[in-house]
Amino acid sequence: MILGVPWWVFITILLIFLSGYMAFRAMRAEQKLEQQFIEEEGQRYIERMEEERESRQKEKRQTMSQ
Repeated sequence: MILGVPWWVFITILLIFLSGYMAFRAMRAEQKLEQQFIEEEGQRYIERMEEERESRQKEKRQTMSQ
């Protein structure tokens, strides 16, 4: 016993802090993955919008040339 407290109490407290730290790390990793997914989807959306704009401009040029 240290300071009148059994050793297993210290181990339990240490494990509680370790569990909190691991949960925090997992939360940050999940946020990073989510942000990466959002950025990829946003890039795909932008590419589709640019392709649509180009196709509309082509159609407009073809109708004007006729």
